[in-house]
Amino acid sequence: MGTEFLLKQIVEIAPKTQLETYFYHTKPTGPVDVLLIGGVHGDEPEGVKLGSNVLQWMQSGLLPSVPTFLIPCLNVHGFKANLRVNSNGVDLNRNFPTPDWTPEHSKSRYYPGEFPASEPETKYVCERIYEWSPSLIIHFHSHNPEIIYTGEPGRKYAEILTEATGYQTTPDIGYPTPGSLGQFGWFGCQTPVVCIEEKAGIDLESIEGRFKAGFI
Repeated sequence: MGTEFLLKQIVEIAPKTQLETYFYHTKPTGPVDVLLIGGVHGDEPEGVKLGSNVLQWMQSGLLPSVPTFLIPCLNVHGFKANLRVNSNGVDLNRNFPTPDWTPEHSKSRYYPGEFPASEPETKYVCERIYEWSPSLIIHFHSHNPEIIYTGEPGRKYAEILTEATGYQTTPDIGYPTPGSLGQFGWFGCQTPVVCIEEKAGIDLESIEGRFKAGFI
């Protein structure tokens, strides 16, 4: 393992909307191979906790020196308010500019926004994907415990996480997710996407032990 740089940056993506980001590399600049995102849904603290765990592993030098960009919590406003949606009432995981994006939604918590990528959080993620064309995107959620991959190249990474956690690997969550990061990453940009679904309501302190070996 070489000498890693871990650069923290606070990015203002909109007035009063700031993201904490981390760039992990063997060089202080360069393209990013892996994009990691926690806290897409503010009422899923398990995803934010895993983002925090990943940051700790980076700080400790435990992770391989793969060029990585980490956003521990994308939906800062939602997380503070314990809401799925962002400050504009938009479900960020229905707001990506996918071929199947639709304004239709069954509940207010799934509101996809007025148009695709209407939200500053979504725009920021899209810009990073367009800029770097990463080889892999992993985002952290919680619901029923499973590891979901979108795009066949993502299967091998999902299976690594399955081996570590014992959670099943599946190519589909079981219902349509128009405007989701998975649909955008793979069908829009040909980047495989892995969605970690930790068990909702689980002891947050147990998450690190379950995922650490898989990430390393």
